[in-house]
Amino acid sequence: MKHARPLRATVAALLLTVGLGAARAGVASAVPLPEPAAASSATAPSASAGLLDAMRRDLGLTATQAAERLSAEKAAAAVEKTARQAAGDAYGGSWYEPSTGRLVVAVTDRAEESEVRALGADTRLVRHSAAALDRAKARLDALRAPTGVAGWHVDPRTNSVVVTVVRTERDAPAVRAFVDRARAGGPVTVAETAQAPRTYAAGTVGGDPYYTGNVRCSIGFSVYGGFVTAGHCGQAGAAVRGWDGSAMGTFQGSSFPGNDYAYIGIHSGWWTVPVVLGWGTIPDQLVRGSAEAPVGASICRSGSTTHWHCGTVLAKNETVNYSQGAVYQMTKTSVCAEGGDSGGSFLSGDQAQGVTSGGWGNCSSGGQTWFQPINEILGRYGLTLHTA
Repeated sequence: MKHARPLRATVAALLLTVGLGAARAGVASAVPLPEPAAASSATAPSASAGLLDAMRRDLGLTATQAAERLSAEKAAAAVEKTARQAAGDAYGGSWYEPSTGRLVVAVTDRAEESEVRALGADTRLVRHSAAALDRAKARLDALRAPTGVAGWHVDPRTNSVVVTVVRTERDAPAVRAFVDRARAGGPVTVAETAQAPRTYAAGTVGGDPYYTGNVRCSIGFSVYGGFVTAGHCGQAGAAVRGWDGSAMGTFQGSSFPGNDYAYIGIHSGWWTVPVVLGWGTIPDQLVRGSAEAPVGASICRSGSTTHWHCGTVLAKNETVNYSQGAVYQMTKTSVCAEGGDSGGSFLSGDQAQGVTSGGWGNCSSGGQTWFQPINEILGRYGLTLHTA
């Protein structure tokens, strides 16, 4: 049986997957599994103190404000599905509004506003439905974008498809031509970014937590039989080594570009639990589900290079144009990341959101990071998320 770093108090009721980045030196034997009552979901907090601390640091919130925001975001996520159904064909998208702590639902028909508001959401009257914006985006997905175009997504707040271009490339003929074609296909807003996105795999260096070839990446979430991570970290059939260099598992499936996800099956001697690491600076976080957080919600990331960082969900279903090719259905965040964080966990409260794909910037000067949504990965490979 492999060794694992001792777990912090908040998750002492559960074993930690060694592949989730165990310490390299002074490693103690895995703690025994306590009585199930110690991990009762009825008494466990919805977020660890460490998660709240990370939100305080990166979002400028007090501990009370962070806890209140998580509660409000959970309520907004619950309302979003029923509000979408209530709006029907008039649904224009939705987002969480931090200033009010409520979900905002865009509708194209004023007649639908009262029914949506009765569910506990605010409304905004817009011109274009979400379905129409999705069709406009799909037309862009069929195009080949130049490297100066960073990506594109449907933005419910502007009721348009936002095409993001690299600032220094905005006047390049190929970029201008792409934007012109985009505008011809539907309502488009152009935004700028400082840098083009890149994936966050890294060469082999001392640290965390798994390796394939000479690449180091981070584990996303435990599933029964293994874990999920980023597809650009390895191809199907590739062998995976754990933190100690021993055989850990094999890529059972991998997709990149187009998608950026992978499933790794683990060998005997390695085990999984519903835990995301705090890296010794904050308590580890339990995973209790995978309810999708709305645009505007807070979100945090754990990775083997930069550990815990938080931000907000900026956009969903964005097409990201990496140098290796476009990746679809990504979620954009204001969270920073660096090389080696690829594949790592994105959470909103105690709900799994996705695995780190790539972005731009770093955790010194800031940046943006995209993730591949977890529920899509589970569905693609028929996996079951390991939850507390």
